[in-house]
Amino acid sequence: MIADLDARARDVFRHLVDLYLASGEPVGSRTLAQRLEQAGGENLSPASVRAVMAELEQAGLLFSPHTSAGRLPTETGLRLFVDGILQIGALGTEEKSTIERRCQASGKSLTEALGEASALLAGLSTCAGLVVAPRLDRPLRHIEFVPLSPGRALVVLVTEDGQVENRVIEVPLGTPATSLVTASNFLAAQLTGRTLAEARQVVLDEMVARRHELDALTQKVIAAGLGVWSEAGGGHLIVRGQAQLLNGIGALDDLERIRSLFAALETWETMARLLERTRAADGVKVFIGADNGLFNQTGCALVIAPLTERDGHVIGALGVIGPTRINYGRIVPLVDYTAKVLGKVIGS
Repeated sequence: MIADLDARARDVFRHLVDLYLASGEPVGSRTLAQRLEQAGGENLSPASVRAVMAELEQAGLLFSPHTSAGRLPTETGLRLFVDGILQIGALGTEEKSTIERRCQASGKSLTEALGEASALLAGLSTCAGLVVAPRLDRPLRHIEFVPLSPGRALVVLVTEDGQVENRVIEVPLGTPATSLVTASNFLAAQLTGRTLAEARQVVLDEMVARRHELDALTQKVIAAGLGVWSEAGGGHLIVRGQAQLLNGIGALDDLERIRSLFAALETWETMARLLERTRAADGVKVFIGADNGLFNQTGCALVIAPLTERDGHVIGALGVIGPTRINYGRIVPLVDYTAKVLGKVIGS
């Protein structure tokens, strides 16, 4: 579509979107004419700019929120801008060093390292940072249940390559420490050297065969331990900086749409679809509004990149959710570099 625009229309469209992304406000013809003059482009009168804007509106790239207002880019217009006009910025040396330092997993569990990466993206982008955590599909070396408080225990899984995954589970009130130890020993015997996916049916079959040896509480602890990974296989979503997505939202309907978005993000089906779309992409993928049903009518965009190991295997995804007027030129390289650094850390 960008090839169908002449040089004048392309220049007007580019500057209008730049102004919109900076302010979030409709752009008027007088403001745009001044911007074109300052940029050293073609010297157009406000009337000439209005004529070009009308052509762009007819093409479905702009719209006017009110009769007398300026113009805003449509989702189609933003899509065109991102795909055909956007100039990607470069990250500075200091920013790269910060990303590399914060993504280091030394002394952290995998979940902590991923949470740190999500918080890092939220801070650097002033949007919400998102990580679709990789499935825990590596052979296991150790599993242990640790009591936390009445009705709660921590499941600690350690893979053969040293990655640590922690999950808090609910256990029956009054569960004695001996039941947690028995559950740990039972699962360790079945899981060691196998992935969770490989061992799940083995564990269930063994529980049936040995149910006379395992008391009811121990069986419930084992079932709870397996249950937290039942569908996701260890995969889960980490989002940081959600509050930043609510800044500036005044309408109740907008607030409810954002809440619904985060509720949908919490489901594994949603994460699986995001992973599938990301896996099919070559590098960073940008979803704007209706590009993805998840973001339709939310006024949000998602910039996401795959987390890839050295062998090219996609094990997760990392990205930023923000309003459709986010600074794509800055956020695309930010997400891309962070995903590459974190992918190397996870796969090392």
